[in-house]
This record gives sequence, C-alpha cells and structure tokens, in this order.
Amino acid sequence: MAGMGTKRLQKELVKIQGALPPGISLVSAPDLREWQMDVSVLDNPLYSPTDKYRLRFMFSASYPIEAPEVVFMMVSSPERKIPMHPHIYSNGIICLDLLDSQGWSPVHNVESVCISLQSMLASNTKDERPPGDAEFVKMNRQRPRDINFLFHDNKV
Repeated sequence: MAGMGTKRLQKELVKIQGALPPGISLVSAPDLREWQMDVSVLDNPLYSPTDKYRLRFMFSASYPIEAPEVVFMMVSSPERKIPMHPHIYSNGIICLDLLDSQGWSPVHNVESVCISLQSMLASNTKDERPPGDAEFVKMNRQRPRDINFLFHDNKV
C-alpha cells in the first residue's frame, strides 16, 4: 500500500490511538492492511454493556477511495460473539450501505464506521438474524465488498 492510502491510515491510526468515543477501542493494528477494533453497545437492552464485539477492517490499496472490508469476528479468548441483528449474518458479514461502493465516501474513516455500527446496534429492536441467514452463510463464497446487497430496510 502506498501513497494517499498509507498517509491517510497513518493519520487515522495516530488519532485512534489517542481518544475514541465510549464503547470503541483499538485492539490491534500491526500494519496498514488489517486492523481490529472492539465495539460495545451502551444503550440497548438487547446487548449487555459488558459484551464487546470484534470488528476486522481490511484495507485495499485504494483506501480511502474504496471502502474497507469490515466484518464482525468471532473470537474465543477473550470471548467475542457476532452480534444478533437483522443486518448482520452469523458469519460476521454486515449488510450496511455505508460499506458498499455506492454508500461509501472518502470522508468516512475507521472511527466513523465504528460509530455507525455502534449506532446501528444501539437502535436495533429485533433479536434476530437476516432472513435466509443459514442459506447465505452456507452458500456465499464472495468477499463482503463483492456482495450486491439490496438496501431497503431502514427500520432496524
């Protein structure tokens, strides 16, 4: 990764190593290709405020012009589960227009994506997976950024 993406990620890393909003923390950023962040949901009875959810950010050489690939990860130690949400598949893939090429803008960054996902979880009212979750997880072979989701449900 070289050029604008490298400089941008270096600046973002310095910023997030400083202060982040409540419930968001940097776990690791060993390089400029993959970072891991933890997110907690502070204001929703569907999620315990002590539970943390791990996000993996994968950056291409085209970042920030191209959105990072962002998924929730399951981790055994410390325990991190995939949050229940109608737009989060059980394999961690997130259906969110912000992460799609049509919804992404270079003004977004790692912190703003974490805040958006935290907000999406905080406003959730349904303790369920997306329709067709088991089939999607079983059959999907595409990378998250290559999936053409139909964005139509803004109620959750």
